Amino acid sequence: MGRPVRAKPAALAPAPWPDIASPDPIGEVARRFTLNLREAVGTRSIRSVAEASGLAHVTLLQVLAGQTWPDLETIAKLERGLDVTLWPRKK
Repeated sequence: MGRPVRAKPAALAPAPWPDIASPDPIGEVARRFTLNLREAVGTRSIRSVAEASGLAHVTLLQVLAGQTWPDLETIAKLERGLDVTLWPRKK
């Protein structure tokens, strides 16, 4: 039995991703994570951030585009490589 198919993060929020809030609570967490990641990347190149984080640049591009769900290892590598907290926390 395979894993259930789930919508990609960008499919859970109105276009353009990730600029408009998602009505879906899980989609909103993914959107906020992506905004945090986008801000942390800043003017650095995708390849340099991916290399500093120990990830493939394609993985980083897919996360930023909302085309894939980052797993915990990816999130931890990005937070460590960028030296920032990316995971959105409730206030």
